[in-house]
Amino acid sequence: MFVILGANGNTGSVAARALLAAGRRVRAVARDESKLAELAALGAEVATADIEDGDALTRAFEGATGAYVLSPPSPSAVDFVAERRRTFALIAGAAKRAKVRHLVQLSSIGAHHPDGTGPIRTVAAGEQILKESGIPVSAVRAAYFIENWLAVLPAVKSDGVLPSFIAKDQRVEMVATPDIGRVVAQTLLDGPRGQRVIELAGPEAASPTDVAAAFGRILGRSVQVVEAPIDAVVPTFTSFGVSPHIAGLYREMYEGFAKGRLAFEGGRAELVRGTDSVEERLRALSA
Repeated sequence: MFVILGANGNTGSVAARALLAAGRRVRAVARDESKLAELAALGAEVATADIEDGDALTRAFEGATGAYVLSPPSPSAVDFVAERRRTFALIAGAAKRAKVRHLVQLSSIGAHHPDGTGPIRTVAAGEQILKESGIPVSAVRAAYFIENWLAVLPAVKSDGVLPSFIAKDQRVEMVATPDIGRVVAQTLLDGPRGQRVIELAGPEAASPTDVAAAFGRILGRSVQVVEAPIDAVVPTFTSFGVSPHIAGLYREMYEGFAKGRLAFEGGRAELVRGTDSVEERLRALSA
């Protein structure tokens, strides 16, 4: 039995479907059972649990040989790092009580750094907390999500501009969320292999200029990158209703990109490249 937390999400739903297609038993977990109807129709067992409820998590993990765990965003948080430390401690405790033999964690590029990476600090702390439980952990350190660029799609369509806090010609590793889900499923099928780190990216790195060119081909128009100053990060994010604390973490993350801090660790980590290119993923989502 494999347990998938956040099974209604972009990565969890893909992982659950892949495991079901492989003929494995899956328990799909979310806070709202109604959002799991499609997975239930495919044969998944469904369960409800809030990741802040240790008892509910323990029940969700019961009978599992492996589980996929992740840390959802929290745009209103006032101390996101402290909150997620508590969350991962609850997950670790629940998994240990349920005797789960393998955890696959959605982590991030740059998570080998304890600081200077903004919200990524939360999954870095999560990796450590989960490992301290004694359960074998496979950390899937995903690159920058290609889907993040959809936030500026209205400006691309209306004005032909791609606003970016990343320098226009800076190439960074990016990955599509379906590739994450597929790798998560395979990692669960692989089973425990000690403390494992998988660094996951798409077929090749890309710059904002490359993203603009892809949008241009998709939409049949010229698209130009407009570099936004780092000082605009906080006011931009707070204008969308994000807390000043979270906005500050995103500023730190973009500063980390500029300094080359958000890169893969290499060394002991396994580099895996997915199949969905930037243009293929954006084309599928821009229709």
